[in-house]
Parts: sequence; structure tokens; C-alpha cells
Amino acid sequence: MPRLAVRRLAVLCVTAVTLLLAACTGSTAADGGFVSGDGTITRVPLDKRTAAPVIEGTTLDDKPWSSSSASGRVLVYNVWGSWCPPCVKEAPALVRAAQRTEKIAQFVGLNTRDLNTAQPRAFIREFKVPYPNLFDPDGALVLKFAGKLPLNAIPSTVIVAADGRIAARVLGEATEATLVGLIEDVAAGR
Repeated sequence: MPRLAVRRLAVLCVTAVTLLLAACTGSTAADGGFVSGDGTITRVPLDKRTAAPVIEGTTLDDKPWSSSSASGRVLVYNVWGSWCPPCVKEAPALVRAAQRTEKIAQFVGLNTRDLNTAQPRAFIREFKVPYPNLFDPDGALVLKFAGKLPLNAIPSTVIVAADGRIAARVLGEATEATLVGLIEDVAAGR
């Protein structure tokens, strides 16, 4: 095969692989290069649940927060960024779900990949988010879920049962109804 034909074939192969990988991740240049989930729900059977990591850090209003302070309640962690269009769309549903389940659940935001606190603080004010949000610019808190039930899309939401074990995850945008249903199921021991 002539050299020019080999080069063209190589370029075509690289292009095809690049396009295939972009399609698999759901990421494009237009969306800022982040991976957005498709809303897939994973429910973990009771006998397969593993302990959630301890999550602690500083909130966007400069207060310390630790998951140990929420023992005995369902914990709902939502990974988000102020730069993320699906996060903006999802925010009102999260606020409503948090309000509807406030007696049984504690919502906590994990703000990731924002370089400073100005934009995420504005996001919190705009959407009137009533729950604590930890500033996690490098994703260290999010990575604590790796090897358990990874939060590998933005937004992602994980629900931890009152006993501290991971019970469910939503990859991508979650609706109010989905969150309330999952939280009520987990609180009921399902």
C-alpha cells in the first residue's frame, strides 16, 4: 500500500475513534467538555450496599460541614457546577425535593470544577438553594465515591441511607419526582 494511502487510512481511523469516544461520553466542545449523564438510576439492593465515604469540607458560606453531623438521616449528595447547563436546569427540582423531604433527608451539594466561589455563590443565591454546598474545585470529595458507586457525570446525585450505606445514584439530571421517590424508598428501608 502506498505511503499516502496509509497516512489517509491512519487519519480516518483516528478521526473515527475520536468521534466514537465523544459519542460514548456525551461530551462535545459545545457543552464545555464535561460528561453529562442520561438520568440513569442505579438502586443498590440492601445486601449489596457499601459504606459511604466520610464527606467533610467548607461550605460556600465558609462554614465547616461533615457527614458525621447528619447521622440518622438520609443524605443526598448532588454534584454540580455553576458552568454546567444541566445543573442549572436541575436546580429548581433539587430545591423542591429538598423542601419536600426535609424531615427525612439532608441534601448537600458538592460544587466541582468551579475555580473560585463567586459563580457558585451566585448560583446558590439565584436558585435559593436552602442546603449546604461544599466547595470542591478539584473534585477530591467526588473522588471519594470512586470504587463504591462513582459519580462520573455532572450532575450526579447519590443517596445514602440513614445507616451510612450507599443506596442509589442518578447519573445526570434528576427530576423532583425521582428524587422524592428514591428518598422515601430509602428512608422506608427499601
